[in-house]
Amino acid sequence: MKILIVDDEPFVLKVLHRQLSSLTNLQIVSCDSVCVALAELAADSAKISLIFCDLQMPEIDGIEFVRQLGALHYDKGLVLVSGEDTRTLETAERLALAHKLQFLGAIQKPATPEQLQQMLDRASSICSPMPPRAARKKYGAEDLRQAIAAGHLENFYQPKVELATGRVAGVETLVRWRHPDDGLIFPDQFITLAEEHGLIDDLSRVVLTAALIQTRQWLAAGLDLKVAVNVSMNNFNDVKFPDFIASTADKAGVPLTNLILEITESRLMKDPLSALDIITRLRLKRIKLSIDDFGTGHSSLTQLRELPFDELKVDRSFVHGAWRNDAIRPILEASLTMARQLGMKTVAEGPEDREDWDFLKAAGCDLAQGYFIAKPMSGSEVLGWIGAWELRRQELM
Repeated sequence: MKILIVDDEPFVLKVLHRQLSSLTNLQIVSCDSVCVALAELAADSAKISLIFCDLQMPEIDGIEFVRQLGALHYDKGLVLVSGEDTRTLETAERLALAHKLQFLGAIQKPATPEQLQQMLDRASSICSPMPPRAARKKYGAEDLRQAIAAGHLENFYQPKVELATGRVAGVETLVRWRHPDDGLIFPDQFITLAEEHGLIDDLSRVVLTAALIQTRQWLAAGLDLKVAVNVSMNNFNDVKFPDFIASTADKAGVPLTNLILEITESRLMKDPLSALDIITRLRLKRIKLSIDDFGTGHSSLTQLRELPFDELKVDRSFVHGAWRNDAIRPILEASLTMARQLGMKTVAEGPEDREDWDFLKAAGCDLAQGYFIAKPMSGSEVLGWIGAWELRRQELM
């Protein structure tokens, strides 16, 4: 197996060659142009397990080389080593992924031995033989209809905590389909199906009802949580939807002020005015409204202007690693500032490590929800988790 280094600077080629030689026993081939690299690939691409490539090169640059690798269906590791700025490298990364390449990462020049070792480790993991991944099973509308009727939908709950205090403030309700044969099925396999086949109202009502019953159980145990439930814009075609929520909450004995409805921004942008009547009525009933996945749609600012949201949830793509990323950090900070000026609470989705937590806390974000805090869990597990969290909370404050 071989490693290919592609760079038009002789000194860089020599240094990279020397660094990699000290880290691996694989054969290393240095190419001073994309043409030479393509000739190596044409001669025996199967033996080339990893490519380190510069972006800024004469005649054929690194971006064109990425396109050529995509056309060749190159399926081993690719690393970009460049002096370009972070945002340019991130754009090149998205391009490589769009070409379905095994992009392992980008390193800014000069590369350190630690960075190169990390890329070698990643390359080793993707080159190890793996069992073929089974294709995801597709389900029909009738399958889902029967699942709803049979009570096979199950709510999980992911905690949301205050960054300033570490106090558990609420949970987000995340529905799963407990299939009798296939196990737990995640919503990306059935929510769109429900929307396309007129099942989303039935599904949403089941999820809301179960979430409110669970909230009543928590209240009885002395646990006062704000419970968020995702709703589809399709739910807002039914003018009776606000009355259904109010009557269901009343039967469960849950104040409407404990309920938050999360509306995904990418769905909201399609026809915001048609839902204005229902959304405003929900607000009048003191039900909190949250704009979910903020930053991923096309009309974020328009929605904030036109609809009465109480909470803004920043999408995870702008959260994890923002502390070290010059491209996404300003977007996160601007979102938090704007929400504060609009009198909205802010929730950061997807913090995965202590660095994310500390940065969000310093940035003044109100709430966080992600794997660093807790994975989604059943309603019966929440009380036990809170006890464990209280111990961990002391370390974070």
